[in-house]
Amino acid sequence: MAPRIQSRSVSTLLPYLTSSSTSKSSSIPSLCSSSQSSRQFSVSAAQQTKLRRQMFEWLATQGSGLKHHVPGETNYLKWADGTQNNRPFPNNPNFVSESILSEELRNEVYVRVIEKKKSPRAVSVELGIDMNRIAAVVRLVELERRQREKGKSLALPYARAVHEMVPTTPLAPAGERQTYHEPINDLPVHPATGAQIFYPVPESRSFTRVDAGRVFSGAPALEKDVSDKITHPSDLAENLIQRPGAIEWVGKGDNARQVLQPADVRIPHPQLVQLARDRAAHPEERRTVAYRHAERLERQEKAEKQRLQRSQQRRAMNEETVKPQGSRFSFRIKDAVVTKESVGKDGRAPWAPGRRYGVPTNDRKRGTVKIPTRVEI
Repeated sequence: MAPRIQSRSVSTLLPYLTSSSTSKSSSIPSLCSSSQSSRQFSVSAAQQTKLRRQMFEWLATQGSGLKHHVPGETNYLKWADGTQNNRPFPNNPNFVSESILSEELRNEVYVRVIEKKKSPRAVSVELGIDMNRIAAVVRLVELERRQREKGKSLALPYARAVHEMVPTTPLAPAGERQTYHEPINDLPVHPATGAQIFYPVPESRSFTRVDAGRVFSGAPALEKDVSDKITHPSDLAENLIQRPGAIEWVGKGDNARQVLQPADVRIPHPQLVQLARDRAAHPEERRTVAYRHAERLERQEKAEKQRLQRSQQRRAMNEETVKPQGSRFSFRIKDAVVTKESVGKDGRAPWAPGRRYGVPTNDRKRGTVKIPTRVEI
C-alpha cells in the first residue's frame, strides 16, 4: 500500500490546484472553505473491543509471568486457582503433554541393555518403558557416542532447553521403585477380531478367550481333555514364549495362518499377568511372589537366548562368508534351494532368490504377445 500524503505537502499544493483558469477549476476555491483547507489528514484510532482490551490486560498482569520460564518446570497456562498440569490448553482437556525421558534415565537404559547384557523385555519391565522406545534409545545413544568419537558437535544446548521446558521422567534413586514412564502392555487390535461373528454356545460349556480366538481364526474347538488343563489363558504364555513354534496353524498354502491367541499371551509382557495373579493369591508373601517372578523372567530370558543362538547357528550353516584380501566388503554366499516353498509355484515369488537380479517380467520379454488375445466372460 502506498504511504499516505502528509498534511504539509497537501497544504502547499492547494494554491496550484486552485489557480487554474478553467471554469471548473475556478469553482474549487469556493468549495474549499478556510476551515476545510486547514483540516489535517489523520487516521482515527482503532476502537478497542472488549476481548482485545481483556487480552492486553491479561498480558500485562498474569501473562507477564510466561515471558521467562522457571528451569525444570513447564511454562504452561495456569488455572484460576494457580495450579498447573500437563494440559497446555485449558479449553482442550483431550490434549495432554506427555513427558520425555530424562538424560539419566536414557543413559541407564543403554547401560542395562549394552553393558549389563539384559534383554529389552526385562529392562522394559524394570523401568516402565516400551520395548520399541528402548530399542530407539539404544540406537540414539550409540549414535551420539560415535559422533563424540569422531569429534563432531552435538546439539546439547537445544536438548537442555527442551529438558527444562518439557516434563521429564527422572531416574529413581538406588533402592527406590522406578516411576513408570508409559504403559508397556498396550495391545494393538488384531485384524481378525474386526469381524462380527455369531457363534452359539450352550450354557453348559465354558467359553474362554482361548475359545474365542479359535473361533475368530476358524479353527476347530479344543478337545475337552486339553481345554480342562487350561485354568487361565495366561497359562499358555510361558509355554509359547519358550516354544513359539507350538502355536497351531490353520489353512493351507498361502492361506495358512496362526491361531489367534488370547490377549494374555499376545501382550508384550505376559509375565506381568502371572505376577498380578500371584500377588492376589498370596498378598502376605511378597518375597515368595518376587522370587517366582524373578525365576519366571530368568527362564524366559534363557529360552530367548537359546532360540537366538540356534537361529544364528542355522544361518551360519547355510551361509558362507567370503572376504577377499584387501577388500572392505565381505560377501555372504548362500545355497539357493529351488522348491515350491522357496521360489513359489511359477518361480517368481517375491522372496525367491534372484528376483532382483535380471529376471525379467513377461511384459519385457521379446517374442511374447503383450495384447489380450481373448476375453473371458
